[in-house]
Amino acid sequence: MSEPTFQHDASFTRGAETGAVQLGRFETMYEELFAEAMEDGVISLEERQQLEKAAKNLGLDRIQIRKLEEALQAAYEAKTKITVHEEADSGAPAASLSPLQLQSNEHTRALERRVAWLEARLHEVEAELEDARAHLNVEIDLSDFDDKQHAKIDDLGELFRRVRHDPRDEETLHALFASLEHTHETDRRLAVAEVLSWLGSANAAEKAFVEAKKPEGLLRPSASLGADAWRRLLFHPEEEAVVGDVFAVVTSAVLVGRISALRRDKQLAKLEGEKRIEPATTTLQAGRCFGWAAAILGFPTPPLFVDADSSHLVKMVPAVPPALTLGQKALSGRSTLELAFLAGRHVASMREEHFVRLLVPGLKNLEEIFLAALSIGNPGLPLNPQVKEQVVPLAKALVPILEPQAIDRLRGSFLRFVEEGGRVNLQRWSQAADRTASRAGLLLSGDLAAAHAVLSLEDPAHLNDRMDDLLGFMLSERYTKLRSQLGLAIA
Repeated sequence: MSEPTFQHDASFTRGAETGAVQLGRFETMYEELFAEAMEDGVISLEERQQLEKAAKNLGLDRIQIRKLEEALQAAYEAKTKITVHEEADSGAPAASLSPLQLQSNEHTRALERRVAWLEARLHEVEAELEDARAHLNVEIDLSDFDDKQHAKIDDLGELFRRVRHDPRDEETLHALFASLEHTHETDRRLAVAEVLSWLGSANAAEKAFVEAKKPEGLLRPSASLGADAWRRLLFHPEEEAVVGDVFAVVTSAVLVGRISALRRDKQLAKLEGEKRIEPATTTLQAGRCFGWAAAILGFPTPPLFVDADSSHLVKMVPAVPPALTLGQKALSGRSTLELAFLAGRHVASMREEHFVRLLVPGLKNLEEIFLAALSIGNPGLPLNPQVKEQVVPLAKALVPILEPQAIDRLRGSFLRFVEEGGRVNLQRWSQAADRTASRAGLLLSGDLAAAHAVLSLEDPAHLNDRMDDLLGFMLSERYTKLRSQLGLAIA
């Protein structure tokens, strides 16, 4: 226990929270009751009456509850190959999917017309830009520009290209630090000096620059990060946006199915109320840092629990809403900057675009969920028989829990996916999403040594590759712009 450290300045402005997994109005208690009722494959009249009473007492929406039941039942039947029956007449049979397919086709045609119009407009805009460029080339007199200044700009561009290719190129880094001396990019020059210092290659001038310019302790941003900054600046360049958009739509449905499967297999972790901590009031630094980090990243603070007997750092626990448990390695032995990196990394992993990676164990499962989501967006998606056998039951389990707006989003995402080539490397996307999470951690800690310490505990086998990406990110214009948006840039 220690005095609280992770606090925001009074000047800090917290923006709108974005990126959280959308859970709808489903209640954990009802989900548990229904899972128990269908455990033997039969829902008796007495069990149905108990479910009706529970729904009424909890004030739950009957339509939403029915969707939850359908999703849980579909997941159960897909897993066990057992059809669930009710002893009592539960009403009319489920409606055919034909109307949905017709609606899908009509909506798809409308979207295709919209895409065609936008493409035509894009060509018009491109033609207008070409005309504007031609006009600028004619009208602007470049004779007054200083040739030496042009040379400096060209030199800087070449140096930055080199470090993008190899962020550990010490000779180029020294040259870059020197070349930035007479520019107004003080914050970027500091980043170069910090990289050299971490590599152990900083000279006296570079060390002195870091000591003079780098603030001590935790960063003190004046604003939180917005959704646009996440997508344009923080997401790794190889993290294809359309893939994340698809996963973001279905991740809540996957969460419900995952909870159901874990409970059925007696593997669902129990969250003990006495182990829950509140970031705003706890004196545990590992707890306070998550509330601090979530506010800066524009994300709601996830429920936090401590597990001092576990040797892990941080672990996601499937629940409604999803929770995090802090293990012994997070609760003790970590510096404040290491905790800042740790919190930023794990909060970023909880975003709706990334969260499905925490729910399913491997690449094959990711592929099945992605194809199921695409098939919901376009029921006519061609699949070979072997893949179809895995994907169709999963899609049927997802559909009932999705709102109409969510299905519309999937239709739009499918068109975008096709427009962008209809191909995806989910292993590369998953790796890029992981690197995005580490970039969020580095943005909050501003410290390469802290990032190295945490990543060496989490995944030492890929430590060098991860650190290379973080070195390149710290040297990039994206990092500088993000710091500027947070009010951290050094003048």
